[in-house]
Amino acid sequence: MPQISPLRIAFAGMAALAVAMGIGRFAFTPILPMMQDDAGLTAVSGGYLASANYLGYLLGSLLATRLPLRDDVAVLGSMLLIAAATLAMGFTENFTAWLLLRLVAGIANAWVAIYAFSWVLDRLAVLRRPLLNSLSFVGVGAGTMIAGLVCIVLMRTGASSAQAWISFGLLALAVTAAVWTTYAGHGAAHAAAPRARHGGIPWSSDARLLVFCFGATGFGYIIPATFLPAMAREIIPDPALFGWAWPVFGLAAAVSTLAAATLLRGFAPRRVWAACHVVMAVGVALPVFWQGLAAILAAALCVGGTFMVITMLSIQEARAVAGDQVVPLTAAMTAAFASGQILGPLAASALLAAGLGFGSGLLAACAVLLLTGLMLLRGGQSA
Repeated sequence: MPQISPLRIAFAGMAALAVAMGIGRFAFTPILPMMQDDAGLTAVSGGYLASANYLGYLLGSLLATRLPLRDDVAVLGSMLLIAAATLAMGFTENFTAWLLLRLVAGIANAWVAIYAFSWVLDRLAVLRRPLLNSLSFVGVGAGTMIAGLVCIVLMRTGASSAQAWISFGLLALAVTAAVWTTYAGHGAAHAAAPRARHGGIPWSSDARLLVFCFGATGFGYIIPATFLPAMAREIIPDPALFGWAWPVFGLAAAVSTLAAATLLRGFAPRRVWAACHVVMAVGVALPVFWQGLAAILAAALCVGGTFMVITMLSIQEARAVAGDQVVPLTAAMTAAFASGQILGPLAASALLAAGLGFGSGLLAACAVLLLTGLMLLRGGQSA
């Protein structure tokens, strides 16, 4: 079997994460204003749909530790599952069905994230090209940006939210087909040595700090990540203008991922993580104190430009703190992050239902981010 090139491996990981995050998780965000217009969905109900997806991500993360699947099989199967669940969103108007479909997409989203990273990291390590790992992380931002751009085009052409879901489902199928031979044809190529079984989570004070702060990241970023386009729509109803909030978010995530991999070498990861929390907190709070589309776009830059950097830094810190026990600690951090994602939209929806508006949820997220940023600074540096 011919050797698969490192770039092809990295691009396959990028494509899988673009489908998982850009479609399986975040396509809902730019479609939400469309569903409000033509399906009668409220922002509160939208929060429940978002939380269903994030609950699926939590369940998928927990299930992945018990599934004896090969990485390549899990990635391709999950990409197909995301495509099917996304397509089905366009063929029903039943809210309960929507909740179930978003839950399924969330489960598959987690499986792609876990198994695609495993597939990519193992093969690039064998080929001694670890710097290409950051290229795979770009898939999250790139997929998010593309989802936003596609929705702008769909809204400008008068497409319905159902047509948007169907379009994204077909796009997910197309991307899956494009990388099929890379995963299926090279499933065993460059396989790394079997992973050793690790013990329980090393519950040091540092480990508890990482778990709590990564959970706070999930809570802090997900409120604007769920509602930014809907907030922009309240300010400017023209989709040609408010629709740009989400592509800007995705572009910031993609560019920051590449920039961090090259510009932040030599900086203490935990201090950079703390700084990212402060920048994200500022972005989250901006729309509360500064009205207008410019504030929404600035928030998109601040939040989009930090959440993937934090994700990369958290992996570095987990390795520094836990050593050989990094797997269980990373699993605990992922579960905390997923829990924060669930609580964020639920809290925002509850505050909206109480008539307090988007601002109250954003201020709550800002406070959590500032508090945990301070905790990261005071918690010291890992070895």
